[in-house]
Amino acid sequence: MLPDFHIHTAFSGDSDTPAKKQIEQCISLGMKELCITDHHDYDSGMEEEIFLLDFDTYLPALCRLRQEYQDQIQVNIGVELGLQLHLKDYLEALASSLDVDFIIGSCHFIDQKDPYDSTFFQGISEQEAYRRYFEVTLKRVQNLDCYDSLGHLDYIIRYGPTKNQNYSYHAYQEYIDPILKTLIQKGKALECNTAGFRYHLGQPNPGQDILKRYRELGGELITLGSDAHTSPHIGHSFPQAKALLEACGFRYLTTYHRRRPTPIPLT
Repeated sequence: MLPDFHIHTAFSGDSDTPAKKQIEQCISLGMKELCITDHHDYDSGMEEEIFLLDFDTYLPALCRLRQEYQDQIQVNIGVELGLQLHLKDYLEALASSLDVDFIIGSCHFIDQKDPYDSTFFQGISEQEAYRRYFEVTLKRVQNLDCYDSLGHLDYIIRYGPTKNQNYSYHAYQEYIDPILKTLIQKGKALECNTAGFRYHLGQPNPGQDILKRYRELGGELITLGSDAHTSPHIGHSFPQAKALLEACGFRYLTTYHRRRPTPIPLT
């Protein structure tokens, strides 16, 4: 099975699954490598900051696990950084100091609110909320360089009042195309996040239209992750994602080692 490069463990504030259990699930699925990418969303605005990684504990623990499982699977060490413009200096300094293989840059908090919380959508239309999300995401990718792959580009549709029922790439093309062009220009990857299937969207995040557009514009760096917080979700819908990526014109998946891209044939 293709490697899963977006996995959460009990080091993340929203997971109770031990890292060993996640690694062993990847082994059971026949993966040759994986990447653990636990959350670090600094200054989220939440009353209780649950998405802060204790790097002094996290990194040594994963290094020990990498050594423990080195004869069975390659354990890569990553982090999912919450992108926010006012944290530019902090995020850039942190990213340059971390001894990791891979950094996902994700937009979870917009105006210090997470779309996961239904109050995010109060007082505005779903269309206005989506537009604001993409507008902020565009500014972040234009101004931040502290990551390797942009995580779940249209994350917000998982939680919208009608999810993706009234959503399309073309409705937000004025923001999405510049996001994709910026990623390509900066040599950043785009993530295909299969959690969208688990959220009953019938597509990954982002969907086929965006993935195809990224490829049409010349994008080649594509990472694959399940966004699993529990073991049964690791590798979720990877066969569907593989077929979709091939249909969009991709021939290689991208993995990262010491933050350098490595191509893996899809076929």
